[in-house]
Amino acid sequence: MAEREITFQVVESPEGGYEAWALGHNIVTEADDWQQLQRHLREAVQCHFAAPERPRLINIHFVRDEVIEVGVETDRVEEGAAA
Repeated sequence: MAEREITFQVVESPEGGYEAWALGHNIVTEADDWQQLQRHLREAVQCHFAAPERPRLINIHFVRDEVIEVGVETDRVEEGAAA
């Protein structure tokens, strides 16, 4: 029986656009923008699976790493707010 959905982990590419790979399957794709990524994901799933085994849904798990600095200015703002 076919899986109901397939999950792709998506990250922003350092060169611009997006990179995506399926969790648990050997499927990788990339795109310049979000709409193109959605098309590429559909096409990749259609090519990878035969119709009876093809998942019906694509779950996009977007991962974004962000680093923020905790500095002296932040501490001063918090102390002033508490006073």
